Amino acid sequence: MAALAAASPGADEGLEEDEDELEPGLDEAEAEAEAGSGARPSGGSRGAVLTRRGITLRVLLRDGLLEPARGVLSIYYLGKKFVGDLGADGTITWQETGQVFNSPSAWATHCKRLVNPAKKSGCGWASVRYKGQKLDQYKAAWLRQHQPNAPPADESLASEGEGEDEEVPEEEEEEAAREGRAPVPEPVAAKKPEERSKKQPCKSAAEPAGTEHSAPAKRMESKARAPVRYCSLGSRDSARNPQTLVEVTSFAAINKFQPFNVAISSNVLLLLDFHSHLTRSEVVGYLGGRWDTNTQCRCLCEWVPPPHPLHHHPPRVPPPVLTVLRAFPCRTRLGDAEAAGAVEEEICQSLFLRGLSLVGWYHSHPFGPALPSLHDIDAQMDYQLKLQGSGNGFQPCLALICGPYYHGNPGVESKIAPFWVMPPPEQRPNDYGIPMDVEVAYIQDGFLTNDVLQEMTLLMDFYKGAPDLVKFQELWSQDQTYLDKLKGSLASRTPKDQSFSHVLEQIFSLLKLSG
Repeated sequence: MAALAAASPGADEGLEEDEDELEPGLDEAEAEAEAGSGARPSGGSRGAVLTRRGITLRVLLRDGLLEPARGVLSIYYLGKKFVGDLGADGTITWQETGQVFNSPSAWATHCKRLVNPAKKSGCGWASVRYKGQKLDQYKAAWLRQHQPNAPPADESLASEGEGEDEEVPEEEEEEAAREGRAPVPEPVAAKKPEERSKKQPCKSAAEPAGTEHSAPAKRMESKARAPVRYCSLGSRDSARNPQTLVEVTSFAAINKFQPFNVAISSNVLLLLDFHSHLTRSEVVGYLGGRWDTNTQCRCLCEWVPPPHPLHHHPPRVPPPVLTVLRAFPCRTRLGDAEAAGAVEEEICQSLFLRGLSLVGWYHSHPFGPALPSLHDIDAQMDYQLKLQGSGNGFQPCLALICGPYYHGNPGVESKIAPFWVMPPPEQRPNDYGIPMDVEVAYIQDGFLTNDVLQEMTLLMDFYKGAPDLVKFQELWSQDQTYLDKLKGSLASRTPKDQSFSHVLEQIFSLLKLSG
């Protein structure tokens, strides 16, 4: 992920500090602190500075309460974990991107805004933990040691109030394992997609992945899962099946605007629909496109009331557009790390050579509805955070689900559903993310590109002879074969230019013979 997002200098993050980090007399305060307990009592102005503002990471390091080390700092926020290194000079290095922050609040604010762009401050001393304990506890210990006669500080109360949206770190990994949630993906050139959790397509910059994979040919026409409404979920429950399907929520239903517009090329839909039809197992792939960061909206999902006839409201600035121009199918099998690595490198190079950015991912529910599962929701939330990376601005990550053979679809056309995940409310950090329905504009391409035709040919070669290959000559319904179903679904996504129709017919003929 770090390869896509340009790292912003850590010094800029110093602007995000909260009042605990605003230390106009820091050098003087530290000099005075070096005199040990000789700090002025609470009646002196400088003693008051030491009580609240003069105690920095450098002070705690110098007096032996903290030790510089790698991976000793952590933040838990709305189900996400961030790990940092503590430097001997009191700086914090975020392991994910290598960014350096000058204070706990600068780091906490940056990380929290990646998960929840509406977050205003980071509450650093109550949010950042050193070896599992909140930093404000170490600050309180310093005060007890160096100002034993001073009134008890209220750091514990601040910790309870400021850190109310934090989560218990000791339970995080166990919960993730019990609930089947995908871990936060690694950066480029890290773990391979299909050898990690059950839901990961490829290892590129943002690693957008996550499908409900099982071994090929094992998930055939499984019993349809009845979807549930998000409001019925409540807090996370380890006993709940991670494959539970959840109905998506519209932005209008919660009085919010969709934070970005989306336009998708018909060739993208044609290729991912074709990919999803080939096998009874779930498939995954990437989405390439463009996002103009210079015109992005400043406030995510900010609801603006409708204009009142007696009052003037300035016109709302239209949100920026995410344009999806290419689909990149992952031609890999679970456990085949060597092949996965080669495909991943090929996709990364294809994105680079075409001047495209990684903007999302897709996967299929072969015989089920195109609705996200709890596993999909957690995976998508992770990938949104990953694609956001170290940049200061908001960047979306779009997820598409294709349900090719679900008999609940109207007609033969596959349901391709886009969704995006909104973080849960801060006062309910243990809830699932909210799967949001994304409105999309579909752009009809004028012709089929050679890239799409080549990908279709490569996909046929990859699945040829596979045990989970769909037998296209068999009946899908009473009067239609699987090949008829495929043709009918692709018809609406086929470009107006029919000069390539003979190529598609050749592909259909090969599919008919493949079974």
